[in-house]
Formats: sequence, C-alpha cells, structure tokens
Amino acid sequence: MASRSYSNLLDLATGAADQTPAAAAIGALRRRLPRVVTNPGFIDDSPASPSTPARPRTIIVANQLPIRSRRPASPEEPWTFEWDEDSLLGHLHHSSSPLMEFIYIGCLRDDIPQAEQDAVAQALLETHNCVPAFLPTDIAERYYHGFCKQHLWPLFHYMLPLSPDLGGRFDRALWQAYVSANKIFADKVLEVINPDDDFVWVHDYHLMVLPTFLRKRFNRIKLGFFLHSPFPSSEIYKTLPVREELLRALLNSDLIGFHTFDYARHFLSCCGRMLGLSYESKRGHICLEYYGRTVSIKILPVGVHMEQLKTVLGLPETEAKVAELMEMYSGKGRVVMLGVDDMDIFKGISLKLLAMEELLRQHPEWRGKLVLVQVANPARGRGKDVAEVQAETYAMVQRINEVYGEPGYEPVVLIDEPLQFYERVAYYVIAEVCLVTAVRDGMNLIPYEYIVSRQGNEKLDRLLRQGKPEEKKSMLVVSEFIGCSPSLSGAIRVNPWNIEAVADAMETALVLPENEKRLRHDKHFRYVSTHDVGYWAISFLEDLKRTCSDHSQRRCWGIGFGLRFRVVSLDLHFRKLSLESILMAYRRAKTRAILLDYDGTLMPQAINKSPSTESVRILNSLCGDKNNVVYLCSGYDRRTLHEWFPCENLGIAAEHGYFLRCKRDAEWKTCVTATDCSWKQIAEPVMCLYRETTDGSTIEDRETVLVWNYEDADPDFGSCQAKELVDHLESVLANEPVSVKTTPHSVEVKPQGVSKGLVARRMLVSMKERGQCPDFVLCIGDDKSDEDMFQLIASAACGDSLGSKADVFACTVGRKPSKARYYLDDAAEVVRLMQGLSYVSEELALANHRDEDEDSSLDVWE
Repeated sequence: MASRSYSNLLDLATGAADQTPAAAAIGALRRRLPRVVTNPGFIDDSPASPSTPARPRTIIVANQLPIRSRRPASPEEPWTFEWDEDSLLGHLHHSSSPLMEFIYIGCLRDDIPQAEQDAVAQALLETHNCVPAFLPTDIAERYYHGFCKQHLWPLFHYMLPLSPDLGGRFDRALWQAYVSANKIFADKVLEVINPDDDFVWVHDYHLMVLPTFLRKRFNRIKLGFFLHSPFPSSEIYKTLPVREELLRALLNSDLIGFHTFDYARHFLSCCGRMLGLSYESKRGHICLEYYGRTVSIKILPVGVHMEQLKTVLGLPETEAKVAELMEMYSGKGRVVMLGVDDMDIFKGISLKLLAMEELLRQHPEWRGKLVLVQVANPARGRGKDVAEVQAETYAMVQRINEVYGEPGYEPVVLIDEPLQFYERVAYYVIAEVCLVTAVRDGMNLIPYEYIVSRQGNEKLDRLLRQGKPEEKKSMLVVSEFIGCSPSLSGAIRVNPWNIEAVADAMETALVLPENEKRLRHDKHFRYVSTHDVGYWAISFLEDLKRTCSDHSQRRCWGIGFGLRFRVVSLDLHFRKLSLESILMAYRRAKTRAILLDYDGTLMPQAINKSPSTESVRILNSLCGDKNNVVYLCSGYDRRTLHEWFPCENLGIAAEHGYFLRCKRDAEWKTCVTATDCSWKQIAEPVMCLYRETTDGSTIEDRETVLVWNYEDADPDFGSCQAKELVDHLESVLANEPVSVKTTPHSVEVKPQGVSKGLVARRMLVSMKERGQCPDFVLCIGDDKSDEDMFQLIASAACGDSLGSKADVFACTVGRKPSKARYYLDDAAEVVRLMQGLSYVSEELALANHRDEDEDSSLDVWE
C-alpha cells in the first residue's frame, strides 16, 4: 500500500483525493473517531453518536504483526489471515479490558507483491484492525537482518564486535536503513492516529528511534515503549557508535518498560553516564526529568495468555498426544526432562547437553531412565553462528547417545522441526523437570507455559494418574541470566556456564521430596495465573495514562535536529524572559532591586571560577546607578568574593547568606545568630573518609560551610556515596544546629536557617525601612539553593514590601521545573541581559547629566 502522510487524511476523508480501497478503509476507521486532528491548527469537531461512545484506543506498533498469512493458490483468490497464537502481542485484543480497542501496525512475514498490497491492507484493516507496513526489500534486509540482528541483538545480549565474526563491525549504511524503516513505521502511525485521544505503545529494539519521529510530529503524543530484550550494562552499551541517538529517542517516550530491575538499572546508568541525567522515585514510580518532561520507568515482567493455554490443554489433540508420550516414556519407566529453545548462540543448548552428559557420568543410576527431550525451534536470525550452533548440537547429541545409550534407549532426544503448539504443551505436561540454560535472554516464557501445563485439567489428571489437585507438581532449573528468573523464587537458579553446578541442580530437581515439588509448583502457579499477559498490558497502559495525565497543562515545543530532537515541556505560566520587556520595565522603574547568583548564573560552570573582566564591569555599572540596589548571593566564602568583586556599592551575601554586607566598605554581618563551628570537628573526619574512598571527590572548608564535592568522580558511585554520606552526617550531627543539604554533585553542611531567601527578605526589608519600596525586582539563579529566593520574591509581590505596580522577574537558568516564572537558556544569556541593563543605566545617567547641564545653562542665562 502506498504510504500516505497524516496531513493528507483530510482529503481522503472528504473524497477530495483519489482513494485506493485501503486508504478509504483507513478514512472510515478515522471517521469513527469523535475528533480528528487533520492538520496542525485544524480540528474536525463532527459530533459523535451519543449512543456509541468511542472506546479508548491503543495503537500497538511492533516489527511484525501478530498475523499468519496464507498465500492464495491462484492469483484470482484473496490472501487469508488468522491471528498468530504464538505471538505475545496477538493476545492483547482478547486478554485485556474489553473497553479498550487495539490497532496493530507492523510487517507481515510474507513478501506481498506490490500490486496486491492495497487489497491486503484493506482486508487486514477490516478483519483484524491491522495496518501493515510494507518495507522496500533492500531496506527490510539491511534493517532487520542487518542492523537489528548484526548490531543491536548481539550487543544487547552482551556480545561485543571484537572481530568481524562476532556480530560484525558497525556499518553506517545499516544504521541508515534502520532509521528509514522506523520512519516508514512512523508514517503508518500517522495514518490512523488521533493524537488527542489515542495511546501509542511501541515494542522492542527494532523500533527504538520511532518515538523521536512521533514526538516530533505531535509534541503531546501519549507514547509508551517496552523493551523485550535485555538492556546491557553501560560498559557494553557505550561501545555503540549511535548510543546517544538511541537513548534520546527512547527518552521521547512517556513511559519505558523493562522486564527486570537489572535492565532498567542499566538503562538509567547509561542515561546518567552519557547524558548526565539523574532519576528519582516519586511515590514508588522511577522517573527521569528530561527537558521538563517526566519520563517514567516501569519494571513489569510479561506473562502468558492463561485462557489460550487452558483451551489448548482441553483439546482432544492434546489429550491424544499426551497419551502417546506417556506410553513412549512413562510406560517404559523413563523420566523426562524438557528443554525448549530457539537454535541460537544465546540459548545455551550446548551447555545444557554438557550438563546432561556430566549428570549421566556422575550418576550412573539415571542411565537408562532419564531422557532429555530438547525441542530446538528454528533460529530467528541467520548466519555462520547459527550453522555452528546446529553442527555443535548435532555432534554432542550423537556423542552422548553413543556413550550412554543402549538398545531402545536414547538419553537425548533432539526435535529440530517446528512443533504445533498443542504438541509442545503435551511435552510440558509429561515432563518432570523443565530446564532453561540460556546465557542471556530478555524474558523467556517457557517456564511459565510449563507451570500452567503441569497444572493441567481433570482429563489430563486421569492420564497422569493424579487423583487430587494438591498432587500437582513441577520443577524448574533456570538460568539466572533470563528475565523470568527473579519471578520464580521456587526454581533452582543456576549459572549455565558452571557445568557441574547445572548437573547437580538437575539431579536435585529429580530427587527433591514430592511435597517440596508440590509446594514450589503451587507458589509458581499462583504467581503465573495472576500475572498473565492481560495483567501486564492493563498495568502498563494504566501507568501510561497516569504519566500522560498532565500533557494538556504543559507548554511544549521541539528543539534540536534529526535524532537529537527533543521536546521541552514547561508549566503554562513558565516562559522565556523577554529582553525587550525587561528593558522597558527597567527603564521606567524608579527604584530597583537586583539579586544575582554567581556560579552557573553570571559565570558558566568551569574549572576557573573567577569572574571575567566584563562581568565585573557590568556589576560596577549597575551598582553605579543610584536607583539600583544590587546583591550578589553565592556559596563562596567572603574573602574570595571580596577579592573577586572590587565594586564599591555591590552588596554581597557569602556562604549562601550567612555573611552579608551592603557595600564594600561596610562591615560583614550575619543573617542568623552567630554559631559555634565546633561541629566541623565531627563532620570533617566523616567527609575525609568518603573523600578517600571516592576517587575524584574533594572537600571545601569554608568559614561556616563544609562541602563534599564529587563532580569529578564516577557519577553512579559518587551519587551512591553521596546518599550514604548524607545518612552518616545526619546521624552524627543530629544534636548540632546545622543542616545537611544535597546539590547536584555535592553535599553541604551549613548552619540551620541560612538560605538565599533570607538574604532576599533582609534586602527588601532594609529598602522599605529607607522608604525605597522597589518597583522593579530581578532575581536570577540556577540551582535548588536559589529556589528560596524565587519563592520569597513571589510572595513579596503580594505583600507590602514592593511598590503597588512593581514588575517582578524571578528567572532560572535553563529550562527546568522551578518556582521562577521565567528562564534564560544559559549563563551567556544572563550576561547579555545584564549588559543590556547596564547600557540602559549608562544611557539614563547621560540623559540626566544633559538635563542638569541644560538647567545650569538656563540658570546662568537668567
């Protein structure tokens, strides 16, 4: 089907364009919606029927549609389609809430001739609510078998491309194909989306840059992403040349889901180390702040479709297959261990076979009795590594059977042809132990399917000669490197690389007391039956709805080019400070109050902290204006600030406001009652301990403040040490009149009650006492310590400390959540603003001098 952009849908809906059948079907699909955004700024508000309210819709986007297609026998016959029962996403439409409608977007497994694509697209949309994405053959090859399978999939499973044989070197052409394919998927989403109401849920590593394309088109799109593979540690991930592009693309989602905490932790670590982002927990939800947007992280293992498994267990074919297998194995006194894996390098089939060989060598009593049935599904990828795994597997099976087999008995049965789902379930039913030894796997639902199958039903119980429900039992031996392992607390967890330990675990699973097997099975079944695929989908979508609930209350705009695009999201009342408006307010004001932070505000974050000559000149100019009262608030000590700023009329608040003076020749005063700093004797040894154990950290000893700085330390370790240090200091300083505060990259201990807000209050009170209620207030800062100033200024605007029509400008540096109403992008913009204000002061001073000179001339003439 020819791809049609979202902006053309108005023509399609009104019949203004020449419609293909598939386009007409999409138009009909969209006309079911109560409100359709067709072009930016244009909304079709055609009323929906009150008797049929629209159901909430979720657009599911994945690499493949959960559809099996059948090619027609003759060109005249149509293609036929049915749901793929092996597809996880295919279960959502009948396992989630009936109030939710799902639309699926993805590729078909079969290549559809271009002439038939429109008809296929129309049929899929009408019968299955599916929108197929047809990729050009060259892009499809390089996108899936190229970048996905040669780069992302091996790397996410911890295989580094150390040689051309191990995953292959990074190929820019494959990356470009990956981006192009994601763009095609984005176009398909734009064909059907109603951005005001629909949710979009993107799945897996094949579509990691899709969120950027969608967010760029609709800044407030409600977008979730779920990664079904592992996410590697930062040491592995950072070897990827396009690491930042992928991270930033994922962060254009509102909610990002992972199967385990380990995967989420690795992702958060990469965001911290490569993008400088920190995360926090808000009422149990892990959140990242990304340019004002809150990106939530959800840890949610997927489940199986319980109803499907119960249905398959009740099929006559299943019952017949179970009876056949019982006669084949149990009837001959055999005990079955089962492995079900794809034939790829990460599933650990060879390690499993080595463990079986070791078990038979160590325990001769199991020879002739124990059978390992290994179902080897076809690999999803291709290449030399798949062929090597196959060859190794066949050779090991042959060797084991030759050494430990006997007439009528083969210790290993390898099934290397695809099984019907009911056949696989039958093997689950008769297996005493299920064995999963993958060396790395995202989730792996085989153990869950095994547990449900072992629960069985009444007919199968009779075949297995189980009289009571409490006699149900199952045993699992699972690798600790698969995603389902943390959820199965009753399983025997193993390191698959330790062959002897795996063999011991297999033997333990066989000889464990029957009652213990039943207890473990019961525990597992309760978890699996309550955490199925429906629970997984509903939980994720509910969290997505919660995360997106404030979209309408935010002001959004995009910045950046290409895959570095991101959306800035701020409060509706939070806007950039206009140079023109503030200069006008400054020019007409009679009395002005200016409060400035230093580091990060007047001076960008740098190794050299001393002010530039231009900054000193600007401050001198502002302080020279008799209508101005200017204060500089900083965490630096008073001696350093005195040396840096030789400005006569500049007020300085040192050490966050503990020391204060109104001009250079005035005495230093304290904003709070002078305190004894004997607490330093307690705090400093503690900080020294953390400095010694945290490479790159330093201690700054000021008169009343102690600072432990970890800006140059490892970000993860430094942050962890900072949390420990705060707890340690709060414990030892519990009876001292000090507070322990955290700032980005530092921990500070300072006297209680000291804040920059107190400086702002003292400044305004002293001006009021002198009869100088300001009608212009400017306050600029860049970090959390400045928020007290912003809050005080905002409250003062409603009080009597300011003029009745005062212009108040509380401004933070950087677009981020703040109590300030305005922002400037960086310190350079702050300096340009201050330059503008100083020029106005100089201009007004010159004008006053001219007026005075003219008055003097008139007096002389008279």
